[in-house]
Amino acid sequence: MNNEARALLDAGCVIPAHPLALTAGRTLDERRQRALTRYYIDAGAGGVAVGVHTTQFAIRERGLYEPVLALAAATVDEQLALAPRPFLKIGGVIGQTAQAVREAGIVRDLGYDCALLSLGALKTATTAELIAHCRAVAEVMPVFGFYLQPAVGGRVLSYEFWRAFAEIEQVVAVKIAPFNRYQTLDVVRAVIDSGRDDIALYTGNDDSILNDLVTLWRVGDRTRWIAGGLLGQWAVWTRRAVEMLERAKAARAAGAVPGPLMAEGAALTDANAALFDVTHAFAGCIAGIHEVLQRQGLLAGTWCIDPGEGLSPGQADEITRVMAEHPELTDDRFVLENLDRWMR
Repeated sequence: MNNEARALLDAGCVIPAHPLALTAGRTLDERRQRALTRYYIDAGAGGVAVGVHTTQFAIRERGLYEPVLALAAATVDEQLALAPRPFLKIGGVIGQTAQAVREAGIVRDLGYDCALLSLGALKTATTAELIAHCRAVAEVMPVFGFYLQPAVGGRVLSYEFWRAFAEIEQVVAVKIAPFNRYQTLDVVRAVIDSGRDDIALYTGNDDSILNDLVTLWRVGDRTRWIAGGLLGQWAVWTRRAVEMLERAKAARAAGAVPGPLMAEGAALTDANAALFDVTHAFAGCIAGIHEVLQRQGLLAGTWCIDPGEGLSPGQADEITRVMAEHPELTDDRFVLENLDRWMR
């Protein structure tokens, strides 16, 4: 990674997990896909993660993996040529070792900064086998670790795994997304115990975003902040997410977290329960994101690659409820003012 990208990653920023824009025929809608990327850039995000769970892992089966990553990279480069600033391009990498290494090569060749490495395909691998897999990918590209919750395809990863993972020189960050406080602590403690101050911690716990960001994590006499977030939740209402992270950083610097900020965090968790469809064990977590983006005009529909995947019964009503109860979380006016320009 170049110095500017690394400094941005370490300082902490908003990184949306990039959704996939599809037509009614479930083909790639390139115009809206580009519009989404432009939205994230103009909203003030520090990067995008493409080819990840929110983009739908099934893009690989449809031959869309490289085209979607290439489209995002080209759009980022075009936008930033107009208004240069550091911006992170992160590519999702999954599968057994041969596939993961191949995908890391694609990510590298497309000019991405690092690979977000999911280990969900290695369900029965031992810690030693997992570390060997991670090292193989790290030989190709800097690695952004990923603790994906088991409910959406991840696996439980032990403290011992994360401690060994932190010894891999090319590891630059970890997305902590087990949706579990004990497992979150495993990652934080392992990274602190490793002595690696150059591994940035990012929350992926969409159910506990603000709590993660304003907690000073302590192990003995050593402390760390979770720098920023790489989140599916931040694929919507991104302008508000950027402002929220700024307020969280200000609270950390002041040494006091104001009550209204924590209330906002609770509201965000309520909203996430609707978007991610907690009632139905996250079955509609991708379609819920699409629903908000469709209401804003960024997407034409909530279609997923799998025709059987969509909103759960009552989920749209829940999304309506949280938008009405927590309007401060939404950025509808910002999107409306810029949508035509993004859709050009």
